[in-house]
Amino acid sequence: MTRAAFSTLGVPGMPLPEVLDLAVRTGYAGLELRCAGDGPVHTGLTSAGRRAVAAALDGAGVVPLCAASYVRVAAPGPDGPVVDALRAHLDLAADLGAAHVRVFPGADPADPDAERRAAARLTAVAGAARARGVAVAVETHDSHRAGRDLARLLDGVPGARALWDVLHGHRAGETPGRTHTALADRLAYVQVKDADPAGTPVALGAGTLPLDEVGRVLGAHGYDGWLCWEYEAAWHPGAAPLPALLAAGRTRMERLLGPPRP
Repeated sequence: MTRAAFSTLGVPGMPLPEVLDLAVRTGYAGLELRCAGDGPVHTGLTSAGRRAVAAALDGAGVVPLCAASYVRVAAPGPDGPVVDALRAHLDLAADLGAAHVRVFPGADPADPDAERRAAARLTAVAGAARARGVAVAVETHDSHRAGRDLARLLDGVPGARALWDVLHGHRAGETPGRTHTALADRLAYVQVKDADPAGTPVALGAGTLPLDEVGRVLGAHGYDGWLCWEYEAAWHPGAAPLPALLAAGRTRMERLLGPPRP
């Protein structure tokens, strides 16, 4: 059975104990932890703070799926600050017991060296990631929304993985089947979401994204990994509050892949 998670991006400002209680009450086994200074998880946490977060997650029986950073691995500029930020987030993820660090591509579309730069930065931290037992997962986002483009960026980069955000591939005009084909051999997990025509987050199944098609593609390939609902409440303050949607959303996520295989 596919495991259900949600992102703390959907509950901005909520203290971690309340997030964990919400996850347990609504049946979510995992959390994608947004890493930002205005939240409970960030790279500035002390060792004691990290131990407290890890203990709280463990005590609730909730898996920290990912440390969701805002590092842009293909962004213009010197490599040093980007590599340092990657290392800091790898350390944080390892301390919390998370298997992944989420990053964005963030390339300037006019920069012919962007993908080479991203590959060099990811390669520079490959050894540290392996030693820490954490994988860097680059999301289909911004400059590399389509699976085919992200696969090209990751080509030849040791250990790096892909995070499929179903919104961005769809907006890039790529079908779920093509995205899966491009990313399947290095897929970390899948971020699901739904939105109305204006882009405001809505309950799963209430918007315009092809979630049923995503489910058919994943089910046809026997996917049994994580589905994570990234509800972007932090960027859309007018969206309906996520907590009231979570229980029905988990049921919808479980239905995406159909009944468990014998």
